[in-house]
Amino acid sequence: MSEQLKRTPLFDVYAAYGGKTIDFGGWELPVQFSSIKEEHEAVRTKAGLFDVSHMGEIFVTGSASEAFLQKTMTNDVSKLVNGQAQYTAMCYEDGGIVDDLLVYKVEDNHYLLVVNAGNIDKDFAWLQENATGDVELVNKSDEFGLLALQGPVAQSILQKLTSKNLDEIGFFRFADNVEVAGKSVLVSRTGYTGEDGFEIYASSNDVKELWSSILDAGKEDGLLPCGLGARDTLRFEACLPLYGQELSKDITPLEAGVGFVVKLKKEQEFNGKSVLVDQKENGVPRKSVGIEMIDKGIPRTGYPVYVGEEQIGFVTTGTQSPTLKKNIGLVLIDSAFAEAGKELEVEIRNKRLKAKIVATPFYKREK
Repeated sequence: MSEQLKRTPLFDVYAAYGGKTIDFGGWELPVQFSSIKEEHEAVRTKAGLFDVSHMGEIFVTGSASEAFLQKTMTNDVSKLVNGQAQYTAMCYEDGGIVDDLLVYKVEDNHYLLVVNAGNIDKDFAWLQENATGDVELVNKSDEFGLLALQGPVAQSILQKLTSKNLDEIGFFRFADNVEVAGKSVLVSRTGYTGEDGFEIYASSNDVKELWSSILDAGKEDGLLPCGLGARDTLRFEACLPLYGQELSKDITPLEAGVGFVVKLKKEQEFNGKSVLVDQKENGVPRKSVGIEMIDKGIPRTGYPVYVGEEQIGFVTTGTQSPTLKKNIGLVLIDSAFAEAGKELEVEIRNKRLKAKIVATPFYKREK
């Protein structure tokens, strides 16, 4: 490893739990602790705990902060109330995606943006370039640790460690200054797995103790420490997009199937709006759709997709689904071919193998 990989405050404890680390976008992070399938299964049926401290935290304050966010975000930030989070995207003028992120409204003129780890520096620079008026941007990514406790029994595990009634924190809501295992944290009912659960923002000094307190509290409930491998298979089954695969500077939110975060009716102009309005009115050139393999083979990121002799797109993510036990993928293809049930071919190791377009998400939890 020529360049020094970044590490989260939890790096030193991975080995004690059997963590195997890989280079993930310049970070040395655990891909798994036990096995990807076992960790995936734990989150779908019980609970899993993830170290996601590599994510970035950028604070936006000042009297013009809402106006600034309305100009830079595709979603309607004015709809947020204090203690509410929103999923959104930031776009370039051509409609390509700078990043997908969460906006937390702490209070009026005080927001927290949670951005993807590999994009922290790029996002911060881009936000600074676009800032006008009374807006202060502070990158506090190094000061935070972030844990994600996900799964059907996540709430009962976390409840053992706090006097805060977690029923009060609804979906995409959060509470700040909550005491969990003796540490003051921000608790958010959000996640990236398709399950119920929480993300816990703590001081980077406190996150090690929180990690072991939560794992101890959940031991009898089947809680497992989980790595990036299970995080990817879980988010993929739920069709939650990953920046650099489903989303990129060359893909618009409408093409990626996250049009719900693009509010074209909001009054404010925002970056990329004219391109996105045009795509909405005239149709998108490409669409992200789900496929299921008919022939034996696993579609992997980047594999080309064909109809006859024509290459119509490529795989953005694919794997053998641990929950469905099927080989499935997300593909970005020419819109003309994006109809349910249509047969396509994926080129896997120089062979074209049959697949068909299926409905997404592949997995949806029962309420």
